[in-house]
Amino acid sequence: MTNITKTDQPLPHQTLDSCLLGRPVHLLHVFAAQLREDLAGAMRLPMSRRYWGAYQVETVAFSRVEAEAPGGRWLSFGNAPGQVGFALERPVLLDVLNYRYGRGGAKPAEAPDPDAVRVTATEERLAVVLGQQFVATLLSRVRNNLAAVAKDVPEAVGELRAQPGVHPARGGWIVTVTVADVAAGARGQFWFSLDKAAMADVLHGLLPEREQAKKALKSVRPLASRLQVTLEGRLVSKEVQLGALFDLRVGDVIPVSLNRTDVMLADSRLFTAAVSEHKGKLCLTSFEDVE
Repeated sequence: MTNITKTDQPLPHQTLDSCLLGRPVHLLHVFAAQLREDLAGAMRLPMSRRYWGAYQVETVAFSRVEAEAPGGRWLSFGNAPGQVGFALERPVLLDVLNYRYGRGGAKPAEAPDPDAVRVTATEERLAVVLGQQFVATLLSRVRNNLAAVAKDVPEAVGELRAQPGVHPARGGWIVTVTVADVAAGARGQFWFSLDKAAMADVLHGLLPEREQAKKALKSVRPLASRLQVTLEGRLVSKEVQLGALFDLRVGDVIPVSLNRTDVMLADSRLFTAAVSEHKGKLCLTSFEDVE
């Protein structure tokens, strides 16, 4: 006896968010790539390298909060509207803290167990410092993109003051950044959360990419108007005897009459046309298809 189990399940339908219609959400990967380069450069600065050591930015990705936002301690920077939240995985934070303050010689000590280490004021201050640096990098990228599209650029943010943040609500946008220290085998993530105003600025800054794509599509003409071919007009042909051809001398005249001529594409005869004169030039007119 054979038991047959039905495993095919209907795929869930994707919910269409009317708030995103007409907005360049499909270009968020462009901003993510830009932010990845900016964060990698920021981590290489002398003031940041002393914290991050050999850490590198692996990926940056946008996503919506479907059920529950990543856990951890969230901090909020900026003034509403336009607030940006920041959270960092505690194992990564402790590893950075250990690299910065726990070195005994050239090599850092072994990373501590997060479950066995209590939260200290130094750890909390370091989270604020890292949040200030990375949020400033993100806001700088937003400002640069808005300036490139000649949109209203937000005023430059001075000192970013950290406030206790709240977990992003369902449906909100978060940016997940994955970092890794390949040599040490350490890997982790930190996140940005964007409120509606901050997300609107990100999308507005992507409009040049969308406009350029539209212009590129408009500039593509149909193939028939872009493909160039060479037409040859066979103006006259006359049959003469071989002996008469050999008897020709300089100054002799061969009488011909111009009626309709053949228009050739390579060796194919496409049209016939009448020969006319216009301002001292011979022209072809009155084209007719060759059947």
